[in-house]
Order: sequence, then C-alpha cells, then structure tokens
Amino acid sequence: MKKVLLLGDSIRMGYDEYVKDILRGKCEVYYDDADNGRFAAYTLWQVNQLFVKYGRFDVVHWNNGYWDMNIEAPMTEAIHPLDEYVHFLKRIIREIRRNGAEIIFATTTPILSGGSTLDNTGTGVKINYSNDWVVSYNNAAKKLAAEENITVNDLYTLMLQDKNYYKCEDMLHLTDEGYRLCAEQAAKLILEKLEK
Repeated sequence: MKKVLLLGDSIRMGYDEYVKDILRGKCEVYYDDADNGRFAAYTLWQVNQLFVKYGRFDVVHWNNGYWDMNIEAPMTEAIHPLDEYVHFLKRIIREIRRNGAEIIFATTTPILSGGSTLDNTGTGVKINYSNDWVVSYNNAAKKLAAEENITVNDLYTLMLQDKNYYKCEDMLHLTDEGYRLCAEQAAKLILEKLEK
C-alpha cells in the first residue's frame, strides 16, 4: 500500500487524524503524533528521523510557518527571518525528493488580528502572530513552490470562507470544523498525487 507522510506544526496535528480516517484503506498515513514540526529547521531534523524510521514515502504533505515567523521575547526578530525560512524550505524539499516522494506544501492559515497564545501541544512556547507576517511568509513559500513545481494546498484561502477564519478561542488554532475542512482538502490533493 502507498505511504503518505504528514509534516507540520500544531495545525497539522489538528487535522492529521481526520486525514488518516478519510484515506483509510487507500494508503497508509504516517505522522509524529507526539511532537509537531515547529519551525522549518526542526522539521528538517524531524523529517530525517521519520525517513530513517519508516523508509520511502509516495507523498509528503507539509507545512511550516507560525513558528518560523514567531518573534519570541527577548528576541527581536523572527526565529527564521524570510531568507532563512526559504533556505530551510529548500533543504526540506531536497530531503523529501531524495526520499523519492511527491510534495504538497500547505500554506499557513490566516489571522484575524495580531496577538499571542501558548502553543497547544505542550511545548510551553508562546507564539506571537500577525496576518501581515502570514501573508509575507505564504508569499515566499508559494513563490518557491512555483519555482520548484510543487503543489500548494492553500489552507489560507480555505479558511477565509468563515468570517472568523475557523479560529478557536486562542485565535491561532482552529475549530474542529476548520480542522475537518483542512483534512478534506489535504486528502483530496493527496489522492490526486497517488492516482498519477
């Protein structure tokens, strides 16, 4: 059976089980259910560990963004300023291609207004957010995806369907309905890749 890997931050952790349920019987879906991909350099390390553990994949669906753009006090700039973000995205792309997998990159979901909240996966990290940052990082990632001929799962636009962008109380993560919609769109794109 074909194998799919889901990579990404806590947003991925909100929809990964739904994707697995939707694709049950069609492919095997893998993800790190104990940890999220955090920022792109961490995802680079994590994907290598997952390749060592599980071998070759047919499709990797992946996102990074919120952690990369986060300005975590007392720091005064993002964990990964845009040029570093793109640098690490390129390295992740190279590793996924070395594994032989097709790639789907998912954009970061929109923000209603600037603020901050604790990461909801137990890391204890406070994530700061602004939609201006999201737009800039998404634009850089989409430009790279176009250059690299990578399919983009536009979760940003998908979440705009709701006036509150399917945000839960912390205004960063999503409601259950939002996660289910993300899962449906991700599963559709994954199946399209698997059927090629």
